[in-house]
Amino acid sequence: FFFVDQKYQIFQDMNNHLEAVLKEKRTLRQRLIKPRCQDNLPVEAPYHKYIVELLTEAVAFIEKLESHLQTVRNSPKIPTLMKDMDTALTKTEVLVRDLEELTEQILKWREVQKEIHSD
Repeated sequence: FFFVDQKYQIFQDMNNHLEAVLKEKRTLRQRLIKPRCQDNLPVEAPYHKYIVELLTEAVAFIEKLESHLQTVRNSPKIPTLMKDMDTALTKTEVLVRDLEELTEQILKWREVQKEIHSD
């Protein structure tokens, strides 16, 4: 009976708490719906300049934060991007070698044509 009485007491406390939350539900809902940006903070006139500077810094920070977050989101993709870059580099090197061989063949063909025309 001791454990049953203990559980009953816990349920009773939880019930009392939920009843209190339900009583405050209306005020909580109004507080949550009310936009916080309409609150005015009393700032003395000499500090207005600093508040403006602070807000511009905050906007710049948020912009940089979005950029950094995008970088962090893309970081799991880095290994696949590196593999793709390695593949592209290898293909480019093959194309460069092919181009060099083709250039040598064209130069040899020009020499042969010059010899034919000069004879």
